[in-house]
Amino acid sequence: MSAEGGGGEQVVVNRASISTWETFKIWRVSGGVYQLRVFNNMFVSAINGGGGTLLATALSPDTWETFNIIRDQANPSLVHIQASNGMYLQARDVNQLTADFEGEPGWDNNDATFVMKVKNGLGGEYQLANGWGASAPAVFKKHRDSFIQEGDFWFLANNGVNAVRIPVGWWIASDPNPPAPYVSGSLQALDNAFQWANNHGIKIIIDLHAAPGSQNGQEHSSSRDGVAEWAVQGGTDYLYESIMTIDFLAGRYANNQALFGIELLNEPGEAVVPFNVLDYYYKWGYSVVRKHTASAYVIMCQRIGGDFAEFVNTLPADNVVLDVHFYNLFNADLFGKTTAQWNIDFINNDRLSLLQKLNTAGNALIFVGEWTNEWEVENASQNDYQRFGAAQVEVFGQATFGWAYWSYQNQLNRWSFKQSVQQGYLQSPSDGWP
Repeated sequence: MSAEGGGGEQVVVNRASISTWETFKIWRVSGGVYQLRVFNNMFVSAINGGGGTLLATALSPDTWETFNIIRDQANPSLVHIQASNGMYLQARDVNQLTADFEGEPGWDNNDATFVMKVKNGLGGEYQLANGWGASAPAVFKKHRDSFIQEGDFWFLANNGVNAVRIPVGWWIASDPNPPAPYVSGSLQALDNAFQWANNHGIKIIIDLHAAPGSQNGQEHSSSRDGVAEWAVQGGTDYLYESIMTIDFLAGRYANNQALFGIELLNEPGEAVVPFNVLDYYYKWGYSVVRKHTASAYVIMCQRIGGDFAEFVNTLPADNVVLDVHFYNLFNADLFGKTTAQWNIDFINNDRLSLLQKLNTAGNALIFVGEWTNEWEVENASQNDYQRFGAAQVEVFGQATFGWAYWSYQNQLNRWSFKQSVQQGYLQSPSDGWP
């Protein structure tokens, strides 16, 4: 199957190999029910619900763009695809795919049987909630009740940590009735965190980690299918929805003594978020936060892939912060096949030099809002990790607003501050954390 032109034309079945036009993003509606999005972000449509040609021309999905996908139990890679009128897709003609197979196709070699290969999938909150379906509320409640508890705030305070950066999704503003597939409970979890933070003398930065439409296409921004549409003009006004979330959060917690700052957006992608759009949004978000509080820090995040310093003078010098993220990861050309000492030297030289420049580049204080004690080094010893962690703590501690580790708890131990400290891979400096 191929969406000619990447979309905007008919769907054909004349390709011998797979590339972008032959790859479809699958939107799960419910069990066995899906919508198919093509390369240019249009949707596959069975015109009139079936009976004729399939086109990849729909701007948004509705009944004609919804299909049942039925797997062969004996060979799950074989599927039948059923249009909304009950007819099945078939490949009778290489120049067009039609939805006009009547009756029940068998699993022999016929025109209505397709091989479906799943390339990869996202595992963000959208996919988890959507996949669990009716069980999602219970699953998420169990996780939220057990993953972070008050004892974790005691652990942080006992280890000299004075603040936490807590990621939230835009749907928190409509809790306890968030839009499907999200489920209630995120707001209560944040309320709990504020209570525990107050109990243990810890401050909180609320970080809008997942914005409506996705600001980077990655699963941690709760992208539905890897497409980033937050900055797309026209249609849904995702910037306005984001501002309403900031307004809700600032209004709810402005008078809570644990509130330290509000981060307007996490990791907008340089390739999908234009500078002028983000500049406008940051100024808008600043004014909304200041409507509720004059003391909370307003935090911007760099565009991932962009110039680290491009927003240092966007906002006035009024408790304003620029968040930069430093990982010795995600760049195989730079960090692949390196040694422990190479990475330590990179922190002490390249990262330190950049940080010193950023500290004096503009109005904004500088915050290393994400770093972790993991790298691309193979077979590293515990001592290697200790030296790498010590170098990062020393250098990032020189940022004018400090640093935050990503993350506090994680199934991968080196990504977990808690496990790294408990197991001795990350050691507190003798004079305490900077």
